[in-house]
Amino acid sequence: MNKSLEISEKIRQFIIETTFSPPDQLKNDTLIFVQGIFDSMGFISLYNYIEETFDIKVEDNELVEENFESINTITDFVVRKLN
Repeated sequence: MNKSLEISEKIRQFIIETTFSPPDQLKNDTLIFVQGIFDSMGFISLYNYIEETFDIKVEDNELVEENFESINTITDFVVRKLN
């Protein structure tokens, strides 16, 4: 399986399981904060999940909306950190 696809699927499953979002309503480009899927507390759980699951450290200056606004942007961020 493609590494990006694998990462994307893990993130998607985490969001679905954590927020009880209907899978058919969560697309990879869905803006998860704008749509109210995650709030600030949800972001903390997402942040922790990403660090633990992918064994990366998210730096304070990386905690910007552009890195976490959708499954696509989170996946891109994780891939960059892993490389």
